[in-house]
Amino acid sequence: MDILRDDLIIPAWPELPAHITAFSTTRRGGVSLGAYSDVAGQGGLNLGDHVGDQPHAVIENRKRLSAHFSSDVIFLSQVHGIIVAEAELLQPGMQADAVIASTKGQVCAVMTADCLPVLFCDQAGAVVAAAHAGWRGLAGGILERTVVAMRQKGAGDISAWLGPAIGPRAFEVGQEVVDTFTFKNDHAIHCFTEISHGPTGRKYVADIYALARLELACSGVKQVAGGQWCTVEDAGHFYSYRRDGVTGRMGSFISIV
Repeated sequence: MDILRDDLIIPAWPELPAHITAFSTTRRGGVSLGAYSDVAGQGGLNLGDHVGDQPHAVIENRKRLSAHFSSDVIFLSQVHGIIVAEAELLQPGMQADAVIASTKGQVCAVMTADCLPVLFCDQAGAVVAAAHAGWRGLAGGILERTVVAMRQKGAGDISAWLGPAIGPRAFEVGQEVVDTFTFKNDHAIHCFTEISHGPTGRKYVADIYALARLELACSGVKQVAGGQWCTVEDAGHFYSYRRDGVTGRMGSFISIV
């Protein structure tokens, strides 16, 4: 089981080498207030500067986060696409939904509030990556693209960790989402459970963790940890866009130290 601290989730990731730092933040431990606070109304650790929070609060929250790393964290401009950036070449505001690094000190980071953060590392700890995977990114192949980019950097056997995302009881979707995944892979049907069939069509709940494991297996990634959280159901620890609408963003990070 992953270790849940007040402000961090430390992955239970057996394959992770000792010289790799990896974790996800929660909504706790910052200075953001209002819709971006923690559930008790105290300072929240919102890392998103695009969600309506006070800029000074986001700056302070990111400053607190930077204490974990030897270099600045540069966040992607995430667009639910399939572009993979290189941390060494990353510029603020660059549009991408995954980032890889093979240099000591470079930080791979993604922000989420229901979408799935996936962290990657090869067996030697020579190449790491982070990917932001909503259903569109998953269906488009963002995880596959990330694995390919890591192998082009010389990565050996790759393992992955699935961070906090919307859980299989909360992720309601329509027929078009099911069709998108099953068109690509027939086995994806097992990741959906039908919950209603009415005049507006069939409704399902989707297991985003199972969909990610299927995509990873098809890319040759067999060792996958994590996938035990639900951002919607656990308001005490997580921001959730689907639950709250106006909300903050957590971060998931991996770095070679």
